[in-house]
Amino acid sequence: MDVSRLPLTKKTKPAELERGLSTASALGLNVIDMVGVGPFVTLSLLVAAMGGPQAILGWALGALLSLCDGLIWSELGTAYPEAGGSYAYLRHLYGERGAGRAFSFLYAWQVLFSAPLSIASGCIGFSQYVSFFAPGASRAFASTSLLGVPIVLSGQTMIAMAACAIALVVLYRSIVEIDRIVRWLGVVVILTLLLIIFAGFTHFHPRLAFDFPAGAFHLNRAFFTGLGAGLLISAYDYWGYYNVCFLGSEVRDPQRTIPRAVLGSIAIVGTLYLLMNVSVLGVLPWREMVQETGSHAQIFTMAVFMERLYGHGAAGVMVVLISLAALCSVFALLLGYSRIPFAAARDGNFPAWFGAVHPKHRIPQHSLMTLGAMTLLCCIFRLQEVITTLVVIRILFQFLLQGVAVMLPKHRRQRRAGGFRMPLYPLPAVLALSGFLFILVSRPNFLREMRTAGVILLAGAAIFAVRRWRTPDRASD
Repeated sequence: MDVSRLPLTKKTKPAELERGLSTASALGLNVIDMVGVGPFVTLSLLVAAMGGPQAILGWALGALLSLCDGLIWSELGTAYPEAGGSYAYLRHLYGERGAGRAFSFLYAWQVLFSAPLSIASGCIGFSQYVSFFAPGASRAFASTSLLGVPIVLSGQTMIAMAACAIALVVLYRSIVEIDRIVRWLGVVVILTLLLIIFAGFTHFHPRLAFDFPAGAFHLNRAFFTGLGAGLLISAYDYWGYYNVCFLGSEVRDPQRTIPRAVLGSIAIVGTLYLLMNVSVLGVLPWREMVQETGSHAQIFTMAVFMERLYGHGAAGVMVVLISLAALCSVFALLLGYSRIPFAAARDGNFPAWFGAVHPKHRIPQHSLMTLGAMTLLCCIFRLQEVITTLVVIRILFQFLLQGVAVMLPKHRRQRRAGGFRMPLYPLPAVLALSGFLFILVSRPNFLREMRTAGVILLAGAAIFAVRRWRTPDRASD
């Protein structure tokens, strides 16, 4: 007898997740996911991409894009407050027994690749900043390549793996306990940003901050190419405002919590990012940041910034704070992404093993540990070559599909049922779609990255087809 066909009873009903995440903690979770190590190390990259302090425009437009997209997430998050976020949205909006089942599977499928790499980028960012105290840690003791992607084993690799292991240990507890931890981590991350802003504006030189090169705002091809590259970097740094949506079945009062966490985190982080970057550019000359690839001012921009103002001891304190922010982002990413394979498994669209819930802590233990183990393996890569491809894949598999779905007739009917409704609908969705498409087509390696996404898509489609062939009646379960 196939016991999976038996109706669930009180005895056989699987354990469920617990609604234990408060609004304050959901907001803090989004903030620490958004910040991480990204804004502290990408300022020099953004300045180089746009050719001067006009890089501030990239941060401003990135905030606007995030706000428009955040309105989409807020609508969908309150309409479908379920585990997995985008997985649930795509399934509901494109049809639970048709295209929606395929789209949601493909989304969960690519998460198995993109999520560990995204989380590992935070681990590697943590290890790179910690190496400020141990410069020899970056020296490789073994290296090779896999499909053209460099693989490196070094002291930094071990530190990155340790960061992942710490995050797993902290996360292996109930959502109520995690709720308390997140509040304090959010405070630490915001205080780090405020410290940099205070230091910069108390030593601010407008001549340095607004030292625009000749032709900085000429609207030619070079300007828009630089803007596209800069917008990709800033979009990557802002991403995370939607993390609470992956935990939709674990937040208290999702109708209020989700919009407040999504839009509140964008407003807070966007304001802090703009102030931080202006304040740093008013102390460190932008030409110094971009003159030499791999220079101290480029890799440890914020440490050099603090050292110039207050000495080497202050630089060390800043390194510790930024490293902690990076570790916080690893924690937040693992927490959110682990709910996606879980949601797919509970829906019958992924192996059932991913749907196991810890009997005591009520967390998706197998999904969490699987992503953690894959992240440990991904720490051996140099992710600089992979991050832009990840952004492209995420735009294709997630943001564009959601942006279109929120304008479909099915969601228009759902909007009448209540929940959060974006102002000026559907203009924010159109602006978000336009911004993401601009990032895609402005990429110099757009076609190569599209091929990578295509390989993942074809592999996932083949696996989905095999699963449907083996269990043809699964959709009607």
